[in-house]
Amino acid sequence: MSGIGEKHFTRGVVGLQVSIREFDDVTVLDLRGRSTIDDGSSELLGDHLRKLVAGGVRKLLLNLVNLTQVDSSGISVIVGTYVSLQRQGGDLKLLCPCGRVLEVLTVFHLLNTIPTFEEEAQAMASFQPRGQSAAS
Repeated sequence: MSGIGEKHFTRGVVGLQVSIREFDDVTVLDLRGRSTIDDGSSELLGDHLRKLVAGGVRKLLLNLVNLTQVDSSGISVIVGTYVSLQRQGGDLKLLCPCGRVLEVLTVFHLLNTIPTFEEEAQAMASFQPRGQSAAS
């Protein structure tokens, strides 16, 4: 571990690196590398997301600024987590998709479905404060 509340997980040389940061009740996953089926990195991402949700995390921000590639398996993991959180009264948002990742999200029409932000502060502020629901 490199710091309090921050964890690093790496699989393979060119696979996916996941760093987890927590701010109040929002969990931020900084993704670096690629999330694809061929190197098992999408499975790794799915494992991390399932464990976080099972552990009670309801507000997730995926920082995609350093994610260089995502395929349909990675998209499936992101969408599955988004749907799961929505059903549980939670939320998943995306931060700074760019390059090929932005192209894939655009092709799958996900930018209209999953809230996406260019600035981390704006994304963090968009989450409902603890104890408040959208109905209040």
